[in-house]
Amino acid sequence: PVVSTANVAQLSVDLLIFSLGLVRIAVLDSKYFIPLVGSRENGELGITTPFELYGKGELGIVVLQQRSPILKVMKQEFIDDLFDFVQKSGIAGVLILSGVDLSNRSDEQMLTPTYQLQPNPLHLSSPLHRLNEFPIPKYTSPVPQKPGANNDESQVPFIPGGGITHRMLSSLPKTWSIPLAVLLRFALDGDNRADAHSLASIVAQVMGIDITSIQWKQPESWSGLFGTPHDQSLYG
Repeated sequence: PVVSTANVAQLSVDLLIFSLGLVRIAVLDSKYFIPLVGSRENGELGITTPFELYGKGELGIVVLQQRSPILKVMKQEFIDDLFDFVQKSGIAGVLILSGVDLSNRSDEQMLTPTYQLQPNPLHLSSPLHRLNEFPIPKYTSPVPQKPGANNDESQVPFIPGGGITHRMLSSLPKTWSIPLAVLLRFALDGDNRADAHSLASIVAQVMGIDITSIQWKQPESWSGLFGTPHDQSLYG
């Protein structure tokens, strides 16, 4: 997930971690991020850090959870090191999640909240090929990055509220051959649990997981995060 609008990407990854029973495999270098430390979920021993790797052997997937924004001076170094890590780790495909500022979408983009980007077309042999089977439109920028600028979609489109997503795609090495795609979700800050569930469900299906077999679980740390339910008696 990219730290972006409404933290939808992080919330989706939390749902995947807890619902699929992923376990923490490694704590990765946190020098790139605003310092953060906290307790772990469900009273587990140890601490939570800004950048952690989760996985589960029989599923054949790993998830990087990022819990803190990247320091401005470290953005490019982080991207370069992340791509290097992916290439050296033998990862077969990469799916990036990001939010997009809902207030910037066009009239045409009001038909669906989820969009995708494929820097290079995904082939049938790609572990992400199922993304081509879903009716998820290609993302185009609703606004130019700068006033009066030509919105050239042959390049990476502007992603308002998308954090470093645009920079990551613009920084892909010319020799990059690993299948990569981006799922983008239009959102506004608020109670974004529904957005997170929807995006997590799409990710699970792209990974080839039967979503009917998943019992979606929210982390305990979400309790009270989005307020308490309304007292329905107030409305008669």
